[in-house]
Amino acid sequence: MAHRSLKIIIYNSKQCDPRKCSALKLKRHHLVWIVHNTRELPKGAVVLNPFSEKAFSPADRDIIERNGLVALDLSWNHSDDIRLLKVRGASRCLPYLVAANPVNYGKPTKLSTVEALSAALFIAGYSEEANRLLSIFSWGSTFTSLNEELLEDYAQANDSCEVVEIQRRYAGF
Repeated sequence: MAHRSLKIIIYNSKQCDPRKCSALKLKRHHLVWIVHNTRELPKGAVVLNPFSEKAFSPADRDIIERNGLVALDLSWNHSDDIRLLKVRGASRCLPYLVAANPVNYGKPTKLSTVEALSAALFIAGYSEEANRLLSIFSWGSTFTSLNEELLEDYAQANDSCEVVEIQRRYAGF
């Protein structure tokens, strides 16, 4: 696993092409656990949800250490499905970042599952673990270089409000 005490879990909806799925590649490298039923997700974990009203921040580190980090692996073509999911935990959206994956390269906020997990790990102070996840993708280091300044600034924030303020400065929203 990425870190001896970190639980990284991915809810996989089986909506994307298995040959291009970053979640399944992470599983093949034994870096994450995959579940196909939301009831199998750990209670109280931080759940990366693009529709959450609260931004992910370094303040979420304690929750990750205690209960784990969850990514929702659904196709962007089925994003309405995310809103309908019944997921327990501390729902958080990631702040403004730019995708480096081949499908959505250069598109703001259209992150792959590995990019989302790595971003959260960077922001929470787990850069070594984040780089380990990205290292199995030929484009992984591109994600870091595209977003380096943003990730560093977000990692210095105290809470969700500060992350939103940093995002506002960079992205204008």
